[in-house]
Amino acid sequence: MSRATRVSTIRCHLVEGGLVDLELGEATQKASHPAQHETDGFAARQHVDDAGALLVIVGAYGPDWFTTMREVRHRLEQPYVKCHVDGDAPGLADNEVLVRWATAEELQARKAAQERRQAPLKALLRQGEAQQRAEDERQSLERAGQFGLF
Repeated sequence: MSRATRVSTIRCHLVEGGLVDLELGEATQKASHPAQHETDGFAARQHVDDAGALLVIVGAYGPDWFTTMREVRHRLEQPYVKCHVDGDAPGLADNEVLVRWATAEELQARKAAQERRQAPLKALLRQGEAQQRAEDERQSLERAGQFGLF
């Protein structure tokens, strides 16, 4: 069984990330359409899956609910938050995602994928730093009057 995911913890992470908590009740979340709300924001509710694990369902609401959904997913999948977000779970509306704590394997896979994405940029930065050091050394030698040696 996975670790219990509390709605208050998820709500706190999202609010700290700059998202607005609309504080909608569970009945309102299930009955309403995401675009009918005037303010962009989210609402969260507790959910128990078939295995008995305590999970959270987060819904995005407002005129631009799709952007809010991306922000929710981005915020909760940050390395320091350590959540797994599933938008394809059965029984969810288009504007909802299922949130649970990520396993160690998921966090390691996420970190490896991030390192693979950043590898070309890191190589380019190292190359630029090496060129800058070589140029600085050449200029210091020229200033010292030794430009004829190189």
